[in-house]
Amino acid sequence: MPHLNKELYETRSAVLFVIFNRPGTTQKVFEAIRAAKPKRLYLAADGPRPGVPGDALLCEETREIGAKIDWDCEVKTLFRDENKGCKNGVSAAISWFFSHEEEGIILEDDCLPANSFFKFCDTLLEKYRHDTRVRHITGCNLQFGKKWGESSYYFSNRTHVWGWASWRRVWDDYDLSLGKYDSVGITKQMKNIYDDDLVVESWVNIFNDVKAGKINSWAYPLDFANFFNNGLVIIPNVNLISNIGFSANATNTLNENNVYANIPLAEIGEIIHPFFFVPEKQADLSIINRDFNLDKRRRKANSLGRKIKSWVKSAFKKLE
Repeated sequence: MPHLNKELYETRSAVLFVIFNRPGTTQKVFEAIRAAKPKRLYLAADGPRPGVPGDALLCEETREIGAKIDWDCEVKTLFRDENKGCKNGVSAAISWFFSHEEEGIILEDDCLPANSFFKFCDTLLEKYRHDTRVRHITGCNLQFGKKWGESSYYFSNRTHVWGWASWRRVWDDYDLSLGKYDSVGITKQMKNIYDDDLVVESWVNIFNDVKAGKINSWAYPLDFANFFNNGLVIIPNVNLISNIGFSANATNTLNENNVYANIPLAEIGEIIHPFFFVPEKQADLSIINRDFNLDKRRRKANSLGRKIKSWVKSAFKKLE
């Protein structure tokens, strides 16, 4: 992993490292954590999947990487014998982490951080520790070089979890099953966040699929917790996390040619804070349009609308 800084930054924050059965990516992310030398490291590992050949061995090899700690560090482990899956396993690991820490950094085994990601998180965890407007700090930038404002970061409504940091005060609002909400209520509230009916419809569909267990994601409930608490997310204006886990063996990131795979890392430099505390809606919409394929859906809807209008016009002419 290339480091652009001559001196590597050593983090003040506790780090949770969530691992499973990918020793290759785990080793790379571990090396980045080792360079940052956290004083408190939490290792959480899900158990092997029953009936999956080789899973137990891969899980064992992955866990052995966490034993290679050669710096002054307090280590806590949560190694499960049984497989809880992505949704329950990761969310339980984060709950375990925040039961011990008031704040900290969370990395999964495919989220490779730039060294200054740790400085970025340390600085902003401290700055916004008691500012309840801010709920989430991410290292992931999916804007492909477009910067929003002149500061080192901008505010968003969207949580991104490929390398992030937060506080216990935020995780206390997390609701994995979305049991506090129903689709009627969230439809109304989403319209207060996005004024595009197609965007609202897309989020409501995700909400319904998560509630029905059709989407195996712990991250979408974090999105909804942020939406409904009117929270701000901090996103760096350069990319500090590269997802190196896109492969056929991944849980969710299967397509190796995905536009978000292996986005190059940058370093943050001097951290300049923004003056205005408002989300960059257009930055969010650029990602939502891409992820939900909204432009294509709008063209299809417009084409259908034109066909209906033409049919109605033709029908009226026949009645004349």
